[in-house]
Amino acid sequence: MTDSIYSNLKQLGGDTILPSDPSQAELERVQNPQADTAYNVRFVAPEFTSLCPMTGQPDFAHLVIDYVPGDWLVESKSLKLFLGSFRNHGAFHEDCTVSIGRRLAEFLDPQWLRIGGYWYPRGGIPIDVFWQTGPMPEAVWIPDQGVPPYRGRG
Repeated sequence: MTDSIYSNLKQLGGDTILPSDPSQAELERVQNPQADTAYNVRFVAPEFTSLCPMTGQPDFAHLVIDYVPGDWLVESKSLKLFLGSFRNHGAFHEDCTVSIGRRLAEFLDPQWLRIGGYWYPRGGIPIDVFWQTGPMPEAVWIPDQGVPPYRGRG
């Protein structure tokens, strides 16, 4: 491959090991070839897992990440590995969700970013956590995240 916006990627196209902790996960980014256009990018992680920091029991969530890129795009395999690194990480739902959103926002410096963490019930109570960098941009179509409130058997 000749020198391109992809030449600095280290994880894509090769074997990688799932990081054991989010602090060890390496996010990668590429230049946005459409940086002059405002558009939304959505990542959905319907099988996100982490651990309860008190009991060590697994917690499960459906994450939806929307962002309007600036100069950078997140490389999706590095995002997948970053999210997977929470599998053995103990943190409350709020901490996991907001930490993911903040790390992506700091790394990418997008025009806008939001994350919805739709957590499955723990102790009979589902917890939904939402975070965003600021007001939703007006000139970009950003659909509803499409995750209904948890209803269980009700």
